[in-house]
Amino acid sequence: MATKRHDGRKPDQLRDLRILRRYTRYAGGSVLIATGQTQVLCTAFAEPGVPAWLEGAGKGWLTAEYGMLPSSTPQRKRRPERTDGRAQEIQRLIGRSLRAVLDLARMPDLTIAVDCDVLQADGGTRTAAVTGAYVALVDAVRNALERGLIAQNPITGAVAAVSAGIVDGRILLDLDYVEDSSAELDFNVVMTDRGQFVEVQGTAEKEPFDRIQLDTILKTAGKGIRRLIKAQKDALKEK
Repeated sequence: MATKRHDGRKPDQLRDLRILRRYTRYAGGSVLIATGQTQVLCTAFAEPGVPAWLEGAGKGWLTAEYGMLPSSTPQRKRRPERTDGRAQEIQRLIGRSLRAVLDLARMPDLTIAVDCDVLQADGGTRTAAVTGAYVALVDAVRNALERGLIAQNPITGAVAAVSAGIVDGRILLDLDYVEDSSAELDFNVVMTDRGQFVEVQGTAEKEPFDRIQLDTILKTAGKGIRRLIKAQKDALKEK
């Protein structure tokens, strides 16, 4: 059995990763994240005010939106008249993931709006969005502190996400489109820097999976996420 994948990677190897901060001018935090051929622009704005249902609660909020540009795939995607079901699912995932490492009580009456726009898709857009959006969030919080919008840092940890699955009987990390489209088992895993799970999405496309396979996939994803979190921290150290 071949030990390398169609793109030359080892089974437990991430795609080439780039995290470019301050990619746009106006957002408090903006990041272009590229994992292989997948590219996602993540921006984060901090603004006074909260949704009506949070008024007077002494807490802040974080909301997220996700979309794919028309030229992000080989066949042009039409701009949806309204957010489709897949995009709604992904933007809720992004919001839950980031709120898992936020103390909303430390950012009273402040909303952080995160936007993740896929510029180019080759598998793993949702996991790249979570990983890149966290870096944008950190910069947006730093900006909010400098502007006096909040008095203390609400970020309690780091969070990142990666895909893992079984393709041709092998457990692979960080699937690209070719692998994802033929996977027998496909997982998206979101974890914090403390090793805690925020979300696990897993689907068997053919045969059901057992506990041993599940545990092995989660272990593989955990190793990948630790590398991603190190890359996030390295990017955030850059001036």
